[in-house]
Amino acid sequence: MKKFALSLLILVMFVAVIPSMAQDEVFRVAAVAPSATNDLAFSQSMYDALMAIQTEMGEDAFQFDFQDGTFIVDDAAVALREWAASGEYDLIIAHGSQFGGIVEELASEFSDVSFAWGTDENTFGLDNVYAYTAAADEGGYVNGVLAANMTETGVIGVIGPIEVGDAKLYVDGFVSGVASVDESILVNVVYIGSFGDVPLATEAAETQISNDADILTGSAQMVVGPIAVAIENEALWFGTQASQAELSEEIGVTFQVYKFDTILSQIIANIDEGILGGESFTLTLENEGLVIEIDEDMELSDELMTILDETVAGIAEGEIVPLPEEEMLEPEATEEASD
Repeated sequence: MKKFALSLLILVMFVAVIPSMAQDEVFRVAAVAPSATNDLAFSQSMYDALMAIQTEMGEDAFQFDFQDGTFIVDDAAVALREWAASGEYDLIIAHGSQFGGIVEELASEFSDVSFAWGTDENTFGLDNVYAYTAAADEGGYVNGVLAANMTETGVIGVIGPIEVGDAKLYVDGFVSGVASVDESILVNVVYIGSFGDVPLATEAAETQISNDADILTGSAQMVVGPIAVAIENEALWFGTQASQAELSEEIGVTFQVYKFDTILSQIIANIDEGILGGESFTLTLENEGLVIEIDEDMELSDELMTILDETVAGIAEGEIVPLPEEEMLEPEATEEASD
């Protein structure tokens, strides 16, 4: 009888331990990003990816903390260090190319913590750092090809933020795509020197319209200004990083959308196997980390749909190279601006 009671007690204790064991298996992520989670651009692309992972894995298996609106590196560094020191997270993400220096510093100090950052390809030679980037020139090229086939004035305006990273890749790819259709089309490019200066981006867009542009495009969270200008002047809009369909109304055409969940899934799987870093990932049309979404309010003709499909397929299959190394195309007209 005593043996039975002891066995029953052990069984009860084992069952009681199971829930706590399950809780310990939760994969926890902390991420810092420069702008709002609903910026319709860079930060939202990562937030949406984490939400997609959580939906796929379930809240009981995947949880994350997201600190947005943290553009200043020193502010981000405080959060990143606290997360790393806590030991509570399986992965810490610094979503912004400006955070590379602090990631390198912290990853060297906390060698048992896994970090990811981008957009960049540099892991600093550290075994606990993942880097990620986007071949934004691919979707830029697709948008450029379509824009060249849709412009009526033969003038297209591009509002870029800062001439670095995936923002520059997108602009270069867009210019290349336009030129592949018709080199006589004028592509006016202006970099405003800021990712988030909406008034300056708005002013730049208005200048583009005054110079006869009937199509606008741009990158980063400041695009809300140019989109409003496009709506007011009935110009078409092509976007990147995230879908801007909810804002662009009837003037949105196509959006290159970053699907960071495709690489996050690989990183999570690696960490579960004990691989903390040392690898770089790139979103592409081929691996479906980049997708081209058509604004639901935009009806493309059969001819344009064929052009879109063939261009996407050509890039994915390697038949089209948006930016050949031997020729980096420059826009026919370039304007410069600063904060």
